[in-house]
Amino acid sequence: MEQIKRWIPAGITLLAIAAMMVHGPIAQLAHYHEFADSRTLDGLPNAADVLSNIGFFLVSIWGFWALRGKTNLPSIAAAWPGYAVFLGAVAMTAIGSSFYHLMPNNDRLLWDRLPIALACAGLLAGAYADTHMYPRRWVLPTLIIAAVASVVWWSITDTIAVGDLRPYLLIQGAPLVLIPLWQWNARSPRTDRMAFGVAILLYFLAKTFELNDHAVFDALGFLSGHTIKHLLAVAASAVLVASFVRRANVDERSAGFGRITAEHQQTKARLLRQH
Repeated sequence: MEQIKRWIPAGITLLAIAAMMVHGPIAQLAHYHEFADSRTLDGLPNAADVLSNIGFFLVSIWGFWALRGKTNLPSIAAAWPGYAVFLGAVAMTAIGSSFYHLMPNNDRLLWDRLPIALACAGLLAGAYADTHMYPRRWVLPTLIIAAVASVVWWSITDTIAVGDLRPYLLIQGAPLVLIPLWQWNARSPRTDRMAFGVAILLYFLAKTFELNDHAVFDALGFLSGHTIKHLLAVAASAVLVASFVRRANVDERSAGFGRITAEHQQTKARLLRQH
């Protein structure tokens, strides 16, 4: 049974890739750039959608600051390269998304989607290292290449015909499926699983508001669905960063630099028994 469980994430990944290939190109939604809230603030166009990105930068700075001097702690050291990419990409999202929303078009959308794809790659790599006893060093660079390629593919196909979002959607969807499965296989600590669960819930809420951008703005009159999407995505990032910081702080307080927290010792021991 344990052997079967270990292969479920890989099997689902292959099925998703096959399904995308059979489905064919997935185009961007029509009128994608026509956002509900186009109000200006002191000459700043689309002010709400631009300024709501500030939270991403603040979350990234908080993560790097709170984890300074702690990234070599055993409970986070293996996953840190991936989570560092995630934090850096979250900061880049603040810049890229703001740049896009100042003048929404496909050329600028490239710089909005690129950091999002990199954030997904970093998060996947970090979670992989967290949940596997012997994480492979090639996982992070491979995921980074895949993330960049997914956005470049969309951009290139957009100049030729209808932009194909399939690789980009795979990169975005992968953490939602693979990370809970990896945590299930590794029997990760309950606090880690809850943090990712809350982040996933916030992600789905963000997507719901994004798809109902105009309806939400018409109903509220002061806030659009897309602006709320940004705020919920910031909250999801903050939940994940809080989880990383909590883990490092517990490790530092309870065991000092040279020991692993009890909950992660148990996780690693279970992984060893599976090999």
